[in-house]
Amino acid sequence: MTVIQKIEHWGDVHHAKWLDIIRIALGILIFSKGIAIVSNTEALQNLLLQNNVFGFSGLMASLAVHIIGFVHLVGGLLIAIGLVTRFASVIQIPILLCAVFFVNLSHGFSALNSELWLSIIVLLLLVLFWVVGSGPYSVDHSMKKRQDINR
Repeated sequence: MTVIQKIEHWGDVHHAKWLDIIRIALGILIFSKGIAIVSNTEALQNLLLQNNVFGFSGLMASLAVHIIGFVHLVGGLLIAIGLVTRFASVIQIPILLCAVFFVNLSHGFSALNSELWLSIIVLLLLVLFWVVGSGPYSVDHSMKKRQDINR
């Protein structure tokens, strides 16, 4: 058994049922952020070009905003329903790391910067669900049960 398989097994065994409520809320939050990103792409492109942290051109900024919006929409939905939760969490983590360190931290590290704190909490929850997985109230769990019955 590899280290990753041991972590996955530990996460499957030690998953509290109340964590599923948090997982569903996290998925809905990420999905709604994806809707906000897709509906307001021009302002976000301007934000990327103003900060110019990554040295993006206009086309690269547009592409980045659309990719982030798509990943948030699909990943948030997958996390909410509990389908491939670990994968959906892993693809969100780099986006949240950039949001914390490059976007939100530039506004200052204070108690008034609520977007920074929300990004940090979401990042920590994504790491948590990467380790513990989807839980008993998920599509993954029902598919695993169905496989066990068919054997």
